[in-house]
Amino acid sequence: MIIRPKITWLACLLVLITNSFVTLAQKSNKPNILFIAIDDLKPVLGCYGDQLIKTPNIDRLAKRGTVFKSNYCQQAICGPTRASIMTGMRPDVTKIWDLKTRMRDVNPDILTIPQYFASQGYSTQAIGKIYDPRCVDEYLDKPSWTVPHYRTDKKYYAVSTGEPVLNYYQAKETKAIVEKRRSDSPEKYLTDKDLLATIRPSMETVDVPDNAYIDGANTLQAIDILKQLNQKEQPFFFAMGFFKPHLPFNAPKKYWDLYRQDEMPVAEFQEKSKNGVDVAYHNSGELRAYSDIPPLLSFTDQKDFGVTLPLNRQKQLIQGYYAAVSYVDAQVGILLNTLDSLGLTENTIIVLWGDHGWHLGDHNLWCKHSNFEQAAHSPLIFSAPSIKPSSTTSISEFVDVFPTLCNLAGLPVPSHLDGKNLVPLMRNNKASIKKFAMSQYPRSSNAEETERMIDSTAKVMGYSLRTKRYRYTIWMDNFRSNQPFKASSVVGDELYDYQKDPLEKVNVVQDKAYASVTRKLKKAMLKYFRSKETI
Repeated sequence: MIIRPKITWLACLLVLITNSFVTLAQKSNKPNILFIAIDDLKPVLGCYGDQLIKTPNIDRLAKRGTVFKSNYCQQAICGPTRASIMTGMRPDVTKIWDLKTRMRDVNPDILTIPQYFASQGYSTQAIGKIYDPRCVDEYLDKPSWTVPHYRTDKKYYAVSTGEPVLNYYQAKETKAIVEKRRSDSPEKYLTDKDLLATIRPSMETVDVPDNAYIDGANTLQAIDILKQLNQKEQPFFFAMGFFKPHLPFNAPKKYWDLYRQDEMPVAEFQEKSKNGVDVAYHNSGELRAYSDIPPLLSFTDQKDFGVTLPLNRQKQLIQGYYAAVSYVDAQVGILLNTLDSLGLTENTIIVLWGDHGWHLGDHNLWCKHSNFEQAAHSPLIFSAPSIKPSSTTSISEFVDVFPTLCNLAGLPVPSHLDGKNLVPLMRNNKASIKKFAMSQYPRSSNAEETERMIDSTAKVMGYSLRTKRYRYTIWMDNFRSNQPFKASSVVGDELYDYQKDPLEKVNVVQDKAYASVTRKLKKAMLKYFRSKETI
């Protein structure tokens, strides 16, 4: 009677100890995840064939991973595309089509990648821009993180410069203007938002260290976070979000010096497509909002779409974009070196993505906000232990990231996801798992987009179906894909043949020579509207 409880207790303790060792062994076998998000990064990378850009670190990652060369975003604007990546669901499911709606206000029970990994025993942590902050709660989606999303610690900024003013600027002249404006308004404190309405250069070239700007400071903080994570037995999902190359194009001077302005590749075709649909275009409102752009417009004849800039300013903006890409590439290199130094590389899955493409003057457009190739085509690179390096031109989409990470980590794939597992393409780059990618973009009912931050009441939605050769787009009035299709709701449609017309010069949707292609792709589009199945 007295001995039995002791024996039972001892047996239970042995069971607990045994189970603990098993659990620890299981945890140690789980791969870590490094999830790298890069804002406004289009596929101008060495590993995507760009011979001018200098991206040695992303290219280094690509050499040990899989480069998805035909990858497309779900909607070419930050909030919606990030909501789709993070949930594996399309915009018509997340109900995020703008930069104002908060994801869990309209879809409170939606499951995110880090939230799911946390349920599977992972520590999920993040710093930088992962979600668009306007589309999540003040905690940057509290359910996603087992540790509160890190804010930039001021101590990581360069001592020689301090924090940038207005979050972005280190140029002495800009700092002086801001200081004067604030001193001239002693009765009312001017917020950053107040000042950015009139003080907002689109770029700056200043000889400062990398951590004079937020991406450099966040990278230094990320090193310390990774060191802390390495001390724990628990596997981690660590998300690192870079803000560049998003406007303004502010990067340390050494990255600008990598490029010569006169050698920058100006867009070859800066016109509206022949037979184009007006609603497919916008007025590049994001770029127009920068204070040094409007004064330039009087020097050029403005078209009724996009923004027409002098040639030297086009080259300067492109140089700035390339410099910002190279600046972020250097930060990626620091992360990769940190994994190496901590001995984490061999057990870490790395995924790197740019949330959508970016217009650099093609179609007279700048920024994103369209269904055109330069806005929808987006970089995606996976590196995973035991999978040989490769690249594939098979179609992929951002909704595929969630199921792919699950499969690579050996976790069950949630059955409700819209995307597909890309691992078969990583193991066989000639394989194919889907026939097309789907992107979409909402537009106001006239051709000119008067407000960049479009809202969910925008009546016209353009749905784009991208195969390896073609893009078929249908613009629908007062329609979402979960509604019955009405032919009377069609505002216009487009068909581009990228084999013969990579610059999208001619919309051939009415060309008799393409009649069978149009019928086939339209049929696939209508089936997609009806089925709601993964594609």
